[in-house]
Amino acid sequence: MTVRCGDTLLFQTLPVIAAGAAVGGKKESEGPLAAEFDELSADNRFGQSSWEAAEKYLQLRAARLCLQKAALPQEKVQLALAGDLQAQCTASSYAMRELGVPFAGLFGACSTMAEGLALGAALCEGGAARNLLAMASSHFCAAERQFRTPLSYGAVRTPTAQWTATAAGCCLLQPQGEGVGIAAATFGRVQDYQVKDINNMGAAMAPAAASTLLHYFKDTGTEPQEFDCIYTGDLGQVGSQLLRELLAAEGLLIKNHVDCGCILFDANEQSVKSGGSGPGCCAAVLCGHILPRLRRGSQKRVLFTATGALMSQTTFLQKETIPAVAHLVELRAPEKEK
Repeated sequence: MTVRCGDTLLFQTLPVIAAGAAVGGKKESEGPLAAEFDELSADNRFGQSSWEAAEKYLQLRAARLCLQKAALPQEKVQLALAGDLQAQCTASSYAMRELGVPFAGLFGACSTMAEGLALGAALCEGGAARNLLAMASSHFCAAERQFRTPLSYGAVRTPTAQWTATAAGCCLLQPQGEGVGIAAATFGRVQDYQVKDINNMGAAMAPAAASTLLHYFKDTGTEPQEFDCIYTGDLGQVGSQLLRELLAAEGLLIKNHVDCGCILFDANEQSVKSGGSGPGCCAAVLCGHILPRLRRGSQKRVLFTATGALMSQTTFLQKETIPAVAHLVELRAPEKEK
């Protein structure tokens, strides 16, 4: 039975991530993590007629690769939890139209992957699902068209701006068995530090990451140094520095922090300014980079904290501030058989 401590769920029987798959586009294929993707394409349209259709393909391909790696037919999937940045999560909905499995759409912006893992783990541990997919995606061109300006405008990017990943990640969750264990989940509280700059997502999201981490440490009685790594979703360089400052003000000095948005791309060589972002950023890094380290045992215990800015294209035009949320899961390496 799941035990609740404050904002954190502690799973007594650890649900597992039995398989994961990451798919990416052209810029991801030129980045430092290229070799860790299951599939990459030099064509950001993936043979589709639009950027939006390309993102649907991304997510569908990640799901099918994940199931293929698990040797599980899609007919045995009992639920898919998925989300993206497109209005009304259409990339996920259209992908699920083709996959044909029970589907619940999620919107946590760039925090969606951790949200899906946390909800999925709770459903698996509670006996509501035996085979559950948690996935998220994003597409640079679709996101720019929706939230900023079409690429043909040639708008100048500010130093604080981040590059939305053209990527998707998918995990297969099961109640128990072989795989990376999900030991705990903390659902975040919405934070708003009155940031209005849509080109500075790191500043908007850093307070949410700090809040969720502080709640997790308080709820579990743990300290940062107990973990091999504390991963955040996509704060980028600006947001990562702000996170460290916010935690330092609370007396926590973290030296084991890695941001997915800072390692997906090479900021010096790829012109991504502050780093990567988007739901697909941390989802792909999780499936291609983090999970393999846990499976190999080179890392034993990590925190995966995905952050999301919760504005819409309408609230941005209305000059609203940008609220943000962060969700967290504690991941553990598979136990070795004695």
